[in-house]
Amino acid sequence: MTDRISHWIDGKPFGETAARSGEVFDPATGQVRAHVDFAGEAEVEAAVAAAKAALPGWRGTSLAGRTRVLFAFRELLSARKHELAKIITSEHGKVESDAAGEIARAIENVEFACGAAQLLKGGFSENASTGVDVYSIAQPLGVVGVISPFNFPAMVPLWFVPNALACGNTVVLKPSEKDPSAAVFIAELFAEAGLPAGALNVLHGDKVAVDGLLEHADVKAISFVGSTPIARYVYETGTRHGKRVQALGGAKNHMVVLPDADLDLAADAAVSAGFGSAGERCMAVSVVVAVDPVGDALVAKIAERMSRLRVGDGRDPASEMGPLVTAAHHARVSSYVDAGVSAGATLVVDGRGIEVAGDGFWLGPTLFDHVRPEMPIYTDEIFGPVLSVARAGSYDDALALINANPYGNGTAIFTGDGAAARRFQNEVEVGMVGVNVPIPVPVGYYSFGGWKDSLFGDSHAYGPEGFHFFTRTKVVTSRWPDTSHAGVNLGFPRNS
Repeated sequence: MTDRISHWIDGKPFGETAARSGEVFDPATGQVRAHVDFAGEAEVEAAVAAAKAALPGWRGTSLAGRTRVLFAFRELLSARKHELAKIITSEHGKVESDAAGEIARAIENVEFACGAAQLLKGGFSENASTGVDVYSIAQPLGVVGVISPFNFPAMVPLWFVPNALACGNTVVLKPSEKDPSAAVFIAELFAEAGLPAGALNVLHGDKVAVDGLLEHADVKAISFVGSTPIARYVYETGTRHGKRVQALGGAKNHMVVLPDADLDLAADAAVSAGFGSAGERCMAVSVVVAVDPVGDALVAKIAERMSRLRVGDGRDPASEMGPLVTAAHHARVSSYVDAGVSAGATLVVDGRGIEVAGDGFWLGPTLFDHVRPEMPIYTDEIFGPVLSVARAGSYDDALALINANPYGNGTAIFTGDGAAARRFQNEVEVGMVGVNVPIPVPVGYYSFGGWKDSLFGDSHAYGPEGFHFFTRTKVVTSRWPDTSHAGVNLGFPRNS
């Protein structure tokens, strides 16, 4: 008998029987661990209606009252982070230490949102015209939808939900159906922290749920993270229905290694950033660009480190890399290894056929060398433990390779030359740049987001841009005249 994972609507589990459901697997064993209810039109309507009903009360709650809930949630999340990490590992497959790191970064975003009182201050201009004051105020949008991916089932929802709530919005969260339990756990903690019923709802499901949020007239904004084709669809559909949309898409992140770089440091970084969470990260390094003449030496160092990686069940403290999330995703990633061989890339380390206890979705770390831009393993986002090495004759060649790529999420350069690093950060057409840092995910008080096909919309996630996204500004021009009347004036108003 497997568990049932239901929606969280109006402050409690949704009790009605679902017409459709999906299977949630334990990726390390390949066994079904739960069934998750899939929303239909009625469930979408119930979740949005609950959020709409809760909006006046939550919007009317003082900033002090809202931040008090966020502070309480932060304490509860910190106290129960190990429990949440185990939930993530059981459904996603990543090792528990990686899940704990995900939660730690999520807590950073909650802490930033706790500063809402400072972040929501408007501007004020006294006596802008004679006797007239002008000031701006930031107000919530209303009901907002958050659609999050499978690879960070706690962190990505907490990129958006705390900021949205801090600004006075109410939220309908649609997590991935592959690992949905973390979202329910988060909603339960918010309820325990004192969030009113209906202010945060969790709606499970597939395209029916997504389209329901994108098309619903009462949903005013959508935050999305996922693949580029779906991000484009979400952006186009949501904006067509009059919504504000931020849709973060896919990536093909390059790490440039210049000839003067510390190759041991670069090799450590390439392995860490390429194979952490089995490569299921939008900020994973998937292409190392080795600038001549360091390619052979760098590939050897990367391969040697890969041979020592311990692949196994994420619940085993000795494991460094877990399985892929589902059998279908395993088959997709494995097909790219086949495609790389067929295209003529040099397969240095083959992760296919790795032997791990259990019938999970296992693929070992894989390394290709001499990868060319026309190969599918270069052009496509693989989202698995497959690292490609491309060769470049110079810094200019490496830069041109990156800037020609349609994605622009993250990149890194490894060098001891400050001038080269400064030139790179200015010239590269990518939204997040690391200098001797392989995974340049911004801290919570900056904002996350890429360029080009990695972002649709004009607002990045969390940080200051997150607060901007979840509010709209109203400008008030105010005059309190004395009792004497100035008379009628039909002319265009002018400052005086």
